[in-house]
Amino acid sequence: MEVLEIARWQFGITTVYHFFFSPLTMGLAVLTAILHTFYYRTNSEHYKLLTKYFGKLFIIIFALGVVTGIVLEFQFGMAWSNYSRFVGDIFGIPLAIEALLAFFLESTFIAVWLFGWNRLPKGIHLLSIWLVAIGSNLSALWILIANAWMQVPVGYTLNNGRAELSDFIAVMLNEQMLVMVQHTIIAAFVTGGLFMLGISAWQIMRKNQVEIFGKSARIALVFTAVSALLVATTGHKHAQHTVKHQPMKMAAMEGLWETEQPASFSMFALIDQENRTSSREFKLPYMLSVLAYNNTTSEVKGMNDLQKEYEAKYGPGDYLPPVKVVYWSFRLMVGLGMLFIVFAIYGLILWWRDKLEESKTYLKLATIIMFLPLVANSLGWIVAEMGRQPWVVYGLMLTRDGVSPNVTAGEMALTTVVFTLVYGILAAVAVYLIHRFAKPGVPEDSEKMLHAY
Repeated sequence: MEVLEIARWQFGITTVYHFFFSPLTMGLAVLTAILHTFYYRTNSEHYKLLTKYFGKLFIIIFALGVVTGIVLEFQFGMAWSNYSRFVGDIFGIPLAIEALLAFFLESTFIAVWLFGWNRLPKGIHLLSIWLVAIGSNLSALWILIANAWMQVPVGYTLNNGRAELSDFIAVMLNEQMLVMVQHTIIAAFVTGGLFMLGISAWQIMRKNQVEIFGKSARIALVFTAVSALLVATTGHKHAQHTVKHQPMKMAAMEGLWETEQPASFSMFALIDQENRTSSREFKLPYMLSVLAYNNTTSEVKGMNDLQKEYEAKYGPGDYLPPVKVVYWSFRLMVGLGMLFIVFAIYGLILWWRDKLEESKTYLKLATIIMFLPLVANSLGWIVAEMGRQPWVVYGLMLTRDGVSPNVTAGEMALTTVVFTLVYGILAAVAVYLIHRFAKPGVPEDSEKMLHAY
């Protein structure tokens, strides 16, 4: 295997693993703040216990997210030094702000909240957990600002082979960032909501404090249902932005080889990228035009025509992404998103009928579906990043030009094995800690929970 191929695998492994924890942290932070708000408003011991219970799980996941994120810093410098030099002037500001503002805000007020029970005024204590939730999501904002620039570069000038910042406001308010932030953060809310629902369902199935966990299940259901519907609407906006600024990605997502007007949405196809054809296709007429332009008549360009345009603009080369991976990742992501909507709404119906705690089938499904947002988030990331290929910075730098020139294939393979082993150990630690602290439920005496901290 070549250095480039190993470097891409290493980046994929480390980033997807980190992305397991980041959305869960963002969603669970907001839900913990909501539980604390219920406690503040009602002074109910149940909400106090739930806040501490899910807050402890949040802290475990947050710590693992920090550890896995640190590895990415080393991975960029080691495997992608040319890329790092090219984007350093642009990325320096948002990443520095993320570390100095968002991450410090989050980590500082975690400590304030954690040790503030019975020490701080209730209003200040409540504010501290909301600042943690805000910091968690602000951290994602600054990372997405950097990633959005890779997708749609703006506010830069090229100088001595580097992209240099020329318009700070343009980079910060990149249209690509605006659609990515909405979709990604709300998807994180779905992740946190289904996690809380799954944990609550697990405890209810075990007949462990059914009344208490019934309350967290209901909060999680409402939170998830609203968020899942918003993910669908923001995803629609994201798709329309993609067809405008990254038409090759959209064509790959749809397996669209030839330009169509009106364009049909492909439900199923066997992709043959070598021959640039698809077989056994099942399509919904007009629906791709609706997805892309909100009408039934617009043209959507196919990959063959776009390939010719890119060759004329950028020179000879293959500008097609891995179509099969992008095509099926998109469909699985959308399918899971629809599943989350249906599952949450059905849970609300069970609640309305006073049958939520009695439905063993639904509760069992909740303990399984709670893990699926991690898959959906990863699939979304795969669509976004692999759909941009062969560019590491769209239209400016090819992925093959971003890899480190002085790293050997052997060194890359060794570090990939080491990172994978370390992440495997972290995965085992994560499962052990979450299971250990989640299994007992909330203690009957809140002081026992306090001592557990």
